[in-house]
Amino acid sequence: MRIRPLFILLFFTLLVVLAGCLGSDSGNYLSTPAERFQASVDTNWMQYKQTHALPEGGVAVYVETPSGSYFASSGMPAGVNQNTHFRAGSNTKTFTAAAIMLLNQLGSLNIDDFITSNIPVKGIPYVPATAAYNIPNKASITIRQLLSHTAGVFDISNQEVPSTCTCPYAGQSYISSVCATDPNHQFSADELVGVIAACQISYFAPGGGYHYSNAGYWILSTIIERVSGMSYDQFVMNNLITPNGLSSTTIPMLGTDQAIRAPFTPGYVYDGSAMTDATLANQSPSVGSGNIISTPTDLARWVRRLIRAEAGLNAASVAVMKTATPQSGSNKYGLGIFYVDRLGYGHNGAVSGYLSQMLYDPDSDVTTIVYFNVWDVPHLNPDQFALNVKIAQDAKAALGY
Repeated sequence: MRIRPLFILLFFTLLVVLAGCLGSDSGNYLSTPAERFQASVDTNWMQYKQTHALPEGGVAVYVETPSGSYFASSGMPAGVNQNTHFRAGSNTKTFTAAAIMLLNQLGSLNIDDFITSNIPVKGIPYVPATAAYNIPNKASITIRQLLSHTAGVFDISNQEVPSTCTCPYAGQSYISSVCATDPNHQFSADELVGVIAACQISYFAPGGGYHYSNAGYWILSTIIERVSGMSYDQFVMNNLITPNGLSSTTIPMLGTDQAIRAPFTPGYVYDGSAMTDATLANQSPSVGSGNIISTPTDLARWVRRLIRAEAGLNAASVAVMKTATPQSGSNKYGLGIFYVDRLGYGHNGAVSGYLSQMLYDPDSDVTTIVYFNVWDVPHLNPDQFALNVKIAQDAKAALGY
């Protein structure tokens, strides 16, 4: 059959028109993965800011995939990148849990021991036999339960001391009350756990439920020090941070060590009417639970190596950490690690001025790091926490994973 010249001309004209339409499509049909990634981050953050009337602040997202690494930010100061420092908050718990599991792996402790039991070889109990550690149900709490937040240890960092407690700080936040008069106060695990002991407060009997508790991780930091003979920062630095090449990760321990090393992202707290700079902070009440400072690059390296059993722990130890306890329910929390659908294993972190998340998906070999440099206090939980997950899921999907 003979094809007429006019038909050929019309055919190629249609192709040109279609190509032009597709190329200018606002749906980014022909855009690059990096462009789709950036557009996803911008859309999520701008929608959130507009919906919640948030005047300032931004988000940064770093993703490592088998096909390459990508960084995008929206609303952040100029120059912010994957090597910019910020406070990682409770992502610290993965380091604390890994330190405990390493000691367990080496036979220096047993995570199923009660915290009142004697440390192998040393002949001294895991926690001091002092009034400061005489918390409710002390003799029935195991190290594993502290790791999984199933020990019932009351958390005075996220809750006010009950008004029924006969003490000067009843009905108040103990940490905030102390810092109000002494911003450089040097907190210790002994002091903080001592408040819980003095008030004899708990959530439930050990193993009887799940309740997230920073206080449980203060106790774990004490156990690390008593078992290893090193300070918390020394043990974690020597055995986890330095061997894994996390050169931009630090562990402030002192009440006076309040700055973040450059380059850093300033952090802010928005209370619904005013924005407060929260960059400088006393992190001595967060040792073991949330005091680490890091970068997206370092956190991505850490969580990927940890979950792949390349960070110093063997596959058996990591498998135990990843296994969620029945008590944690939809939180899917194991031992210092939780699981998020479509994103994998890791943790999040919330410390004044910063909200973050680091997750590694072993199925796709994709690591996602998200952090905000603002706390939107009126909508922090659940809205901003939910956005933390959504931004990561959408960014990963935009890259084709």
